[in-house]
Amino acid sequence: MKKTIKYGAMLGAGVGLLYFLPKLTLFYAACGFYDVGRNRPINGFLLKQYFVGNGVLTWLLSPINILLDILSLPYINKGIYKLDDLPGPWRDEVTRLIDIARREKLVEQLEQRATDGRTMIFFKWYGENRDTFINVPEFHEQWNYIQTIGVSIFSKKVSTSKHFGPLRPTLRVLYNLNDITDRSAYITVGDHAHYWQDEKLFIFDDTLMHQSINETDKVRYCLFVDMVRPSMFTALLRPAIAMVNQVFRRANHIFYNKWKVIQ
Repeated sequence: MKKTIKYGAMLGAGVGLLYFLPKLTLFYAACGFYDVGRNRPINGFLLKQYFVGNGVLTWLLSPINILLDILSLPYINKGIYKLDDLPGPWRDEVTRLIDIARREKLVEQLEQRATDGRTMIFFKWYGENRDTFINVPEFHEQWNYIQTIGVSIFSKKVSTSKHFGPLRPTLRVLYNLNDITDRSAYITVGDHAHYWQDEKLFIFDDTLMHQSINETDKVRYCLFVDMVRPSMFTALLRPAIAMVNQVFRRANHIFYNKWKVIQ
């Protein structure tokens, strides 16, 4: 009943906007249909989630995201990336960060602080350093492209829902820190499934619908990183990153309300 009322109210609001602000409404509709059309497969569930579900913020920000795609040219948004798809300086930072994380043995340090469900620790959040009980000075350096450094921890039999990130001045870089021995821990982006047993590194555009799943009987530790998208004009992307930091720094509880964030 509550969902019916919610969807009815949103439909009424949409009809009202179309009547009173037809040009703006049609502009947002065009941006939204272009943006959601980047996902696969396109079906009723995807459209409902994007336009009236947890993707509404992504839809509202779709004009900015389309502009960010244009500013990133000639590097076309591939959606899902291999490390070799990134330019050399971007690859070098990812490789160095992984080497640091391995050397610091983060899993051993985090085992005593992880809780049931989902746990997150941030060392850096969109360029702003965060103090934590683990001291890794190199994480607090001024990186050229890496903006967020954290670790996401899923206890056994834990998954997220399918969801969208809001803005795409960055790419999401995930690296599974512990060894996964079966194909029950993976991430889906659209109709693509990436299994941590097969490859520890995964890079993608997190404004695409995605879901992280751990159906194993062991805890999964994953390096959680955002880095500036490849572009000839990275300086033009940085204001959007600063906006993410300022707008969402006090709203982390909205995006991570089902996580325990440790310091």
